[in-house]
Amino acid sequence: MTASEIIGSIGVALLLIAFFMNLFGMLHSDSRAYQAMNAVGAAISCYASYLIGFAPFVVLEAIWCAAAVAAMVRGRR
Repeated sequence: MTASEIIGSIGVALLLIAFFMNLFGMLHSDSRAYQAMNAVGAAISCYASYLIGFAPFVVLEAIWCAAAVAAMVRGRR
């Protein structure tokens, strides 16, 4: 397994853990923990996508990360 595959797997795992924890009521979608897991998971996945040169997922994950960060900032106000 290459470094980019390991990095990408960690990012996707974090995103999926957040999703399933929300789905089963362990994390609420408006919680800071949920948004932080989404932001970090998306950032890691974005980096892995960059490493393999797959631009569509770089864009997707960058927007996903930005949306999660925006939700955290909005929640602070």
